[in-house]
Amino acid sequence: MTKKWYVLHTYSGYENKVKTNLEHRIETMGLEKSVFDIKIPTETVTEIKDGGKRVTSDKKIFPGYVLVRMEMDDRAWGIVRNTPGVTGFVGSRGTQGKPSALTREEFERIMGRTNEAAPKKTSTDFAVGQSIKIISGPLQDFDGTISEVNPEGGKVKVMVLLFGRETPVELSFDQVVRV
Repeated sequence: MTKKWYVLHTYSGYENKVKTNLEHRIETMGLEKSVFDIKIPTETVTEIKDGGKRVTSDKKIFPGYVLVRMEMDDRAWGIVRNTPGVTGFVGSRGTQGKPSALTREEFERIMGRTNEAAPKKTSTDFAVGQSIKIISGPLQDFDGTISEVNPEGGKVKVMVLLFGRETPVELSFDQVVRV
């Protein structure tokens, strides 16, 4: 038998609990020779809140899913399938159907998003069309409307009324707040 990666579907928000339950079941039921690894793919995301405050956290890439590397035999399949929080294997037909394994390319593509060299995601709650107030810089206390958001650069382009006409101004996230 060969060791392959399979995808488990879990109740959303229960991924860590499923991993813990699986590790415990593997140990107590002697499955160390059948189930080898359990992964919950995550990526580092930096969120930029009002006032430019940066908050970095790990977010699950696929909420509700856990990857398991195992040799698929009836005993291991049954124990993993009946772990509390697991709703089933992805790619299986019915409760008796055996699941399809991930290809090496699929696994590497998923895990490529989790390694240190992967590009980090930046997200913000700023959106195009949103009204903002400028809180620092030469245009402090001016109001404007966001016309462009650049999360990677930490900047927004804001249309500000200057001298009777709308003028685009590029500002950093920490220079503006939502109104």
